[in-house]
Amino acid sequence: MAQTSLQKIFSGYLKNGNLFLSKDPLSPSYDPSTITHRDSQMEVVASILAPCLRNEKPSNTFVYGKTGTGKTLCVRHVVGELAKTAAENSVQIKAVFINCKMKKIADTEYRVLAQLCKEFGYNVPATGLPTNRLYEIFYESLDSQKQNVLLVLDEIDALVSKGGDNILYNLTRINQDLAQAKLTLIGVTNDLSFSENLDPRVKSSLNEEEIMFPPYNALELRDILSERARMSFVAGSVKEGVIQKCAALAAQEHGDARRALDLLRVAGEIAERNGEQHLDESHVDKAQEKINVDRILETVRTQPRQSQAILWAAVTNEAATTTGQMYERYKEVCKKRGLETLGPRRASDLMSELGMLGILSVRTTSKGRHGRTKQISLMVSKHTQEGIKEMLKKDFYFE
Repeated sequence: MAQTSLQKIFSGYLKNGNLFLSKDPLSPSYDPSTITHRDSQMEVVASILAPCLRNEKPSNTFVYGKTGTGKTLCVRHVVGELAKTAAENSVQIKAVFINCKMKKIADTEYRVLAQLCKEFGYNVPATGLPTNRLYEIFYESLDSQKQNVLLVLDEIDALVSKGGDNILYNLTRINQDLAQAKLTLIGVTNDLSFSENLDPRVKSSLNEEEIMFPPYNALELRDILSERARMSFVAGSVKEGVIQKCAALAAQEHGDARRALDLLRVAGEIAERNGEQHLDESHVDKAQEKINVDRILETVRTQPRQSQAILWAAVTNEAATTTGQMYERYKEVCKKRGLETLGPRRASDLMSELGMLGILSVRTTSKGRHGRTKQISLMVSKHTQEGIKEMLKKDFYFE
């Protein structure tokens, strides 16, 4: 019976018309031939890096902006065009890109150095060597020829938060010891205050240029989506209003182009899954709900067990309650699950953190001469609450 049902799904999928020509243009990793509404930012990056073409060292550069504002895309595009021009003019430029959020690649100083050595053809063990030895290998490989090396550290704030800013200090001083090569750092970050929190010695050594990428507005997002939709969907399958709605919803959330592209892609997948030939605004509504639920569930999945215990206490007791009442429920959950029970103050802090994530509402109310208390309630929809409950039961065995 189950096999017959599955075969119906697969055969039905093959028979239904295909809405998509290709999903690639809706992917965050897609590299378009032209980048919309970022000419001025790319020109600034290009003018900073252009001295490479005369074998001069450019300034270190920090690129700031919220998620989905095109920072990494534009840096990659400019560096790629720079490398082409350099090759045409017999100028030696090497670009190295490292995503500092990648586990086992850039989450410690050692691993970043090991990856840098690998980029220059030296495989070093994942652990075991003194860090100083890794620096030596990197220095020697870097200075083996006359070249300008552009080291792009994407999500550079993650590197510093995990491993400290010692590696930045060393990399900014490296040019003093190089005889042939020149190293330029390009940091890309969502943290607008990143450089302010660096050690003063590191900050003074960076001597960086700063470029800010503003959020996209609704009209800019509409243009981006229209261009990608033409490449992604069968002509005439996207109804009037879909692009505008996706753009407007994403503009409300800090002008995030990734969010807009995700909405359009998921809406298309929902329509296609239902065997429909057109994509309309109702599919965008469903896509938004699905993305919101998925995002919240992923957030809950990565929370510490103590925070999950608080959430289990909340989703199994839906009425608004005080911090004290929630704490008592939390203690019962911990006792049942065999978890260590945190003190009231620390548990209250975790409730506030869940409030900042948009999952719990933590509101302080006055009780007159009896002082003030915090009212705790769930901020998410009924459907999302059920999703949290099912996920905690299935993946973490709460019940």
